[in-house]
Parts: sequence; structure tokens; C-alpha cells
Amino acid sequence: MPITKPAPLFVRSTVVVVLTALASGCSSTPAAKPGSCESANYTVHDPAEPVNRGIFAFNRTVDDYALAPVARGYRKLPETFQAGVHNFVANFGEPKVFINDLLQGNAQRSVNTLGRFVINTTAGIVGLIDVSGKLGIERHKADFGQTFGVWNVAPGPIVELPLLGSANLRDATGEVLSFAVDPFGDNSSTVETLGTINTVGGVVDGRAEALPLTDQLQAEPDYYVALRDATAQRRADFVAQGKLGAVVQDNPQCEDGAAADE
Repeated sequence: MPITKPAPLFVRSTVVVVLTALASGCSSTPAAKPGSCESANYTVHDPAEPVNRGIFAFNRTVDDYALAPVARGYRKLPETFQAGVHNFVANFGEPKVFINDLLQGNAQRSVNTLGRFVINTTAGIVGLIDVSGKLGIERHKADFGQTFGVWNVAPGPIVELPLLGSANLRDATGEVLSFAVDPFGDNSSTVETLGTINTVGGVVDGRAEALPLTDQLQAEPDYYVALRDATAQRRADFVAQGKLGAVVQDNPQCEDGAAADE
């Protein structure tokens, strides 16, 4: 009589081990001039500036009285809690990063992303713990705006989006497409709940991460121009990283050259 084995567990373990090995191998993708603060060239075309400034005033009011205060309170919570939220949000977004890695034709980064997602979702308890990072598998970001940039689509004019902040037309189109693409589907109440948690956590965590920079930019004579130009620079650098296929570690010395949207 044949002896049965716990095949499902064996298969899952084997998949995790294989993906770990593959992703570890791909994590050596050359970084875009690691340690360098050299920035990509960018241009700002803002023909609708008066309209954009009006929307910006609305966005700033919402930020000043709602988002920023919540983000400041969030930053006072235990670092372990903040790290868990940040890791969960990043992990939940990995499928879209994977899609963009494929669209950019970067096989190595796509395997890296797939490996991270499988490992962190399982061993990392739905992504709350960045196990992949502890294994030396670097996290990178990718979105549809970056993909369009890698495809050499022009940035286009600046558009200030209600609640979403400043972006060029290329990135704004990418934002809309990102909302429309749902790799998880909506057939599970569990996934829907996790998606809601991810949305709320992503907004708060992202705003908290941007606080040091936006506090600095608000001291400039024209906050609108300062944030618009800093965002344009950050996105230009992001597209350049995508073209290099690089997994870039954060460089604290270069924080002034990167901006986050409100």
C-alpha cells in the first residue's frame, strides 16, 4: 500500500525555498549609482497654474486640518506598529509592482517582486514582517507612471488632482489606471477588508513618511512651486531608476532631492 505524504505542505515549502533562491539571486541587480545624490533632468510645464493653485489650496486645507494632524499622531505610535503598517502596505502593493516590472520588460525585478510577495505574505504574516528584507532581498517600487516613463512617454503638463496632489499628466494617467487595476479581484470579503485596511494605512503611513519634507517645503516662499518642483524631480529620478532596472536603497543624505505627494 503506497505511503501518502503531506503534499500540499511539501509543495508550499518547496515553492518558498525556490522563490527565495531566485529572488536572492536577482536582488543583486545593479543600483542606480548607490550613494550618489545625482538627480535626473526634468522640466515643468504648468500652463493651468491658476486652476492648479485653486485645487492646491483645497488640498492644503484638507491636509492641514485632517491628514497632517493624523499623520503626526501616527508618528507618535510605537515604531514596531508603524513598521508593521508600512510593511503591510508595501506588501499589498507588490502585485502591481510585479505587473509594472513585467510591462517594463524587467524579468529580474519581476522575480524579485514575486519572491518578496510570496515570502512576506506567508512567512511574514500577510506582510506585517519584512522577512524578505532580512534575507537581503531588496524592495523596490514601480507604478504605471514610471512604466509610461520607461516607455518614453512625455511627462505632459502639470495637473493638481483633488486629494491626490501634484503630478504631471503622465503620472496622473498612471494613478487612474492603478485605481482601475485590481490584481486581487473583489470576490472575497477577506480581500476586500484587507484592501480597505491597506488604503487607510497607506494614506496615513505615506503622509507620515512625507512630513519631514513637506514641513521643510512649507518654509519656502511659495509652497505650491516648491512642492510641485520637488515632486517633478522625484518622479524624474524614479523613471531614471526604472530605465536602469535598479533596486535603489534609500539614501538619507539625498532626502532633499526627493518629494512625496500630499
